[in-house]
Amino acid sequence: MTNLTEPTAAAPRSELPVLDLSTARAADGGFSPAFLEQLRDAAHNVGFFQLTGFGARPEQAQELLDIVGEFFRRPLEERMELDNRATPTFRGYTRLGAEVTKGRADAREQIDYGPDREPPASVPAGSEYMKLQGHNRFPEQFPVLETVAMDWAQLMSVVGAELLAALTAALGLPEDHFASAFERTPAWMGKLVHYVGGDQVPGAGTQGVGAHADYGFVTLLLQDSVGGLEVQPHGQSEWIAVPPVPGALVVNLGEMLEVATNGYLMATVHRVTSPPPGVDRYSVPFFWAPRLDSTVDAAQLPAELAAQARGVSDDPNNPLLSSYGANMLKGFLRAHPETAARHYSELLSSH
Repeated sequence: MTNLTEPTAAAPRSELPVLDLSTARAADGGFSPAFLEQLRDAAHNVGFFQLTGFGARPEQAQELLDIVGEFFRRPLEERMELDNRATPTFRGYTRLGAEVTKGRADAREQIDYGPDREPPASVPAGSEYMKLQGHNRFPEQFPVLETVAMDWAQLMSVVGAELLAALTAALGLPEDHFASAFERTPAWMGKLVHYVGGDQVPGAGTQGVGAHADYGFVTLLLQDSVGGLEVQPHGQSEWIAVPPVPGALVVNLGEMLEVATNGYLMATVHRVTSPPPGVDRYSVPFFWAPRLDSTVDAAQLPAELAAQARGVSDDPNNPLLSSYGANMLKGFLRAHPETAARHYSELLSSH
C-alpha cells in the first residue's frame, strides 16, 4: 500500500519542485514510493513542477523550438493560409492578438493542432464539442513543422499517460483509474506559440497570456530560455516565476483533475508576461486529455486525502464541467471570439 503521509507544505512556495521521471519506476516495475511522495507534494501543494528524464532524444526539444521559430519568421501570408477562423476545430493559425484571456488580447500568435481524424458526419444537439474533432492545418510550404510537432506529440502522449498513472497511484488509486476516459480516441491538444515583445498588440500591455487554468488533465510545457511564465498556487497571493531549466518540461494539472479529486489536486492559475521589446519567446504546450465524449466523476480518495480536498473552484464566470468536451469547448468559445461567432453562434449566449 502506498504511504499516504502528507508532506508538510511550505507556505508560500517560492520555486517549483523538480522531479526526474526516469526514477519513477522501481526495479519491480511499480512506482517508487519516494517518487510518489514527491509527486503528491508537488501536485497538491503547488500544482506545478519541472520534469526531467522524460525520454526525449538528444537535441529533440531544441530542434523543435528552432523549427517553430523559423516558421514564425516566414511570411505572414503563409501563416494566414492556415487561419483558424475557417474551421470549427479552432485548429490552425491564430493571428497575433486574436486570442483573448478574460476579455483582453494576448500578445502571441500560434498554431493549434491535435489528433488528425475525420470530422463527424453529424453532431447532435448537446454534443457540439464533437465538432472539435477534425484535421490539422499545417503549412504545405514548410512540411518539417508538422513532422517535428507530431513526433513531439507522440512522445508527450507517452509522458502524459505515465504521469497520470503516477498521479493516480500517488492518490492511493489504481494506476488505470482514468484509463477508460482515454481509450481509443484521446483528444490531446498541442500548440506552437510565439510571444512577441514590445507594444505590438494594442491593449495587451505586458500580457503574453492572461491568468488562467487549463482545461484537461495534464499539461506538459516546453519553453525556450527567455522565461516569463508565472504561477500562483492555491491560496497564495505571491506569483512564482518559472525560470527555464535546460532539458526540462514544466508540468501543471488541469480542471478535469480538480473536478475528479474535489480539489485535492488543483488547476493552478498561471500567466505569461511578454518578453522585452525586440525579444521573441517560443513555447510548445501539450495538453494530455481524454476523449471528447468522456465524463469524469469524482474519485473515492483515501480518507486522509479526502479530508484535505479543497473543493472545486467556485468561480461563477468559469464553472468547471465534468464533461471534458464541454469544458474544452467552453474555453475555446471565450478565447477565440471570431471563430466562435462563425461556427458556434447558437451557443454564445450560454458562454
